Amino acid sequence: MSTSICPCGSGNLLDACCGHYHAGHPAPCATVLMRSRYSAYVLGLVDYLVATTLPAQQAGLDQEAISTWSAQSTWLGLEVESSEVFGGQPEHAFVTFTARWHDSMGEHSHRERSSFVQNHERWYFIDPTVEVTAGRNDVCLCGSGQKFKKCCASYL
Repeated sequence: MSTSICPCGSGNLLDACCGHYHAGHPAPCATVLMRSRYSAYVLGLVDYLVATTLPAQQAGLDQEAISTWSAQSTWLGLEVESSEVFGGQPEHAFVTFTARWHDSMGEHSHRERSSFVQNHERWYFIDPTVEVTAGRNDVCLCGSGQKFKKCCASYL
């Protein structure tokens, strides 16, 4: 059992916080998933970062770049500013946060409004850096069965 404090900034022990999700339990909401993804960057858990990205986008992730960025950065903190959850099936959410880190180029701060979708009782990050090849009338990439334009397209 780990006695280290979780990197997400909750103040809780890692095992009782994000470590629970890193071990395979689904995050209950988009905010918790976002926090656990930040912790995964801190801890170098690239497999978790891939697994919690929208499955249709996973093959487009540059895992080597993710691993390098994770390992070569000193992570300085996370601040979650807001979370907006939208009803419907599947449920979507935006989480606005600021992550800070230090690397060979200096100290950085990145503010982002990330998109998330819940499908099959799991939340997934919709990565804006991975090209989406679905047309507006194609079946949505999240697996909802809806047209892309009526589902995730409006959250990218």
